[in-house]
Amino acid sequence: MSVNQQEPSVWQGFKTFLMRGNVVDLAVAVVIGAAFTNIVNSVVKGLINPLVGAIGTQNLDTYSSCLSSTCRGDKGIQLMWGSVLGAALSFLITAAVVYFLMVLPMSKYLARLEAHRRAKEGRQEVIEVTELEVLKEIRDALLAQRDAGRDAQRDAGRDAGRREL
Repeated sequence: MSVNQQEPSVWQGFKTFLMRGNVVDLAVAVVIGAAFTNIVNSVVKGLINPLVGAIGTQNLDTYSSCLSSTCRGDKGIQLMWGSVLGAALSFLITAAVVYFLMVLPMSKYLARLEAHRRAKEGRQEVIEVTELEVLKEIRDALLAQRDAGRDAQRDAGRDAGRREL
């Protein structure tokens, strides 16, 4: 390696890494995700859990099964299946809230934007095709004129040659 071609310094490499778009996008996603978590948790705690609580209980942590002969308090072998069920329900509810309140509307919005973009490109393509067709017609007409001129010159040359004989 020559003296002029030095490797970038560690600091330069770090600055380049930080300025990449995907690092900045990831940082923004983490911040937005943290803020969105509060919204989702509020919807789950304020709306969904009371509706589930109307059917049964809001706290499933108390449900368990005992595997040993004596289960009192913390003694014995207890399977805390209520906690697992509560976590699974919380996950499903959170996933449903995220899907129906964020993913689905955003997907529909992006699909409308894409359809609008395709329609716009379609109009431009029609305009370009018609311009292309006109240019082809002009080219064909010019070629026909040139070929007609050559034929006329050739015919005139034959006629002149016949007259001399």
